Amino acid sequence: MQTEAFSELFPLFSGASPETLEWLLSVADEHEYPANRAVLMEDAWGNAVYFLLSGWVKVRRLSGDNAVTLAILGKGDFFGEMAILDESPRSTDVIALSQVQLISVSAQRFIQTLFKDVQLHHRMLQLMVRRLRQTNVRFQLRNKPPAVKLANTLVFLAENYGHRTDKETEIYNIPFKDLADVTDIGFEETTQIMEKMHSKGWLKIDPERQAMYLINLRQLTQLAGHG
Repeated sequence: MQTEAFSELFPLFSGASPETLEWLLSVADEHEYPANRAVLMEDAWGNAVYFLLSGWVKVRRLSGDNAVTLAILGKGDFFGEMAILDESPRSTDVIALSQVQLISVSAQRFIQTLFKDVQLHHRMLQLMVRRLRQTNVRFQLRNKPPAVKLANTLVFLAENYGHRTDKETEIYNIPFKDLADVTDIGFEETTQIMEKMHSKGWLKIDPERQAMYLINLRQLTQLAGHG
């Protein structure tokens, strides 16, 4: 991948120098995983940062025999940085929702890169603060109606990872169980709300293409309280 395309795909590298990007790509490893394959396992020591070139993954925490999805990530995002920065085992695992392509950079080389490029170091801090703010938003929504919380989740996924056209925004057909976990509402509530949104013509699902189309993103945004 060319450095310009790489920096356009990953906001983390928007301010990085071409020399930094060239070196980073030269030491990166490429990976492909099928749907439902574990990309990272809980309790494994952090040895790399992973950058999603295509596809969707879920970050989950295991609790006994249960698994709770904490986040859903798409193309242009990254994961694995926390275990590297605090030099501890991972507290979560990452599972491919769809077929994914990604590249990894070893912990040592990624930290070297942060030290070499001040702009990249600053951008990394900005994005980590942004993730903390997103967590705070979820906390503030805890007492909101389930439909408002679910609309927030869908709008977030659309704005950050969706493919937009003039008529709709396409995201992956995320299983309702994962949507329910991320939104912090029940599975049955999620199913009912999604069916209602479908009946209103706000979204449609194509199981064969594993795609969800948000047709009325404006209405969803208003419901989420962003409009």
